[in-house]
Amino acid sequence: MDEQLLLPALSRGTLDSAGSRRRDERWLADAWADERTRVLVLERGDPERYGWRRALERHARFLVTTGTPHPELVFRSPAQAPEGERYLLAEDTDGTAYFAVRAEPGTEPDIPPGTEPASLRRVGALLSGRDAGLATHAVALANWHAENGFCSRCGSPTRIEAAGHVRICDRDGGEHFPRMDPAVIMLVHREVDGVEQCLLAHNPAWPEGRYSVLAGFVEPGESLEQAVAREVAEEVGIAVAGPVYAGSQPWPFPRSLMVGYFARAVGSAPRTDHEEIADIRWFAREELRDAVERGEILLPGPVSIAHKLIERWYGGRLPHSEWTSR
Repeated sequence: MDEQLLLPALSRGTLDSAGSRRRDERWLADAWADERTRVLVLERGDPERYGWRRALERHARFLVTTGTPHPELVFRSPAQAPEGERYLLAEDTDGTAYFAVRAEPGTEPDIPPGTEPASLRRVGALLSGRDAGLATHAVALANWHAENGFCSRCGSPTRIEAAGHVRICDRDGGEHFPRMDPAVIMLVHREVDGVEQCLLAHNPAWPEGRYSVLAGFVEPGESLEQAVAREVAEEVGIAVAGPVYAGSQPWPFPRSLMVGYFARAVGSAPRTDHEEIADIRWFAREELRDAVERGEILLPGPVSIAHKLIERWYGGRLPHSEWTSR
């Protein structure tokens, strides 16, 4: 398979994240005054208007084109951008700066003809590498800021600094940086009578027929490889050996970093979690494709790293759906 096709959808960013520019107030002011600067506007999601459930659905949506072969991000100039939190995202090789603005609550963005609001879950795999990287960065920051308006030590309000990449508590002087929660996600495989098989699991919270690989958060004091072995043992009662790193993907819903592995099953292990997994199935490659084509099982959508792990094991493209597991 083409190496580009194996890259997780949200790990394809191509621009310099301009980390050295974030505290350069003069450069930031000049960039915001430059008409070439591009601004991605994120919706805020206002509970007063939509209710909490709908507000969360709308939170961090952005405009994409509808009349192009693939969706493209719709940018505005700084002069056209609404009021709101401002984050520096990147700088292009030609000097173009990219920002995101998280609009003020209740602000209804204009939707020009040929555009529509979209979520990263829905269009992340369809965007170009540049656009996917910009949107992922913007949504990750927006989700972090939405949950970190107060200091975790003293409870005082915090304010944004470093072009959206730090929050400062003026009471105790503490700096708070965006947090990522590491999680492992692994495709377990084995060989039976010379036939390679992969394991897929069904969570009882999912609709009938949805299957994916296993995943779980890394616990304190644990390495990534230890987390792989523990999660597989806990969830399905299988012992694995020799986890092999396969790639990683940011998953800003709200702040995970998914670290992918292949893990070989070597025996049984005590199963201690009887809640997250309702069913497991082993598939040979032909069995997997047949089950997907018949609609017997529903695989993760292409925006997920789970989809890439399954396709890499399978050795080619598989049909997919709109479901967006990790």
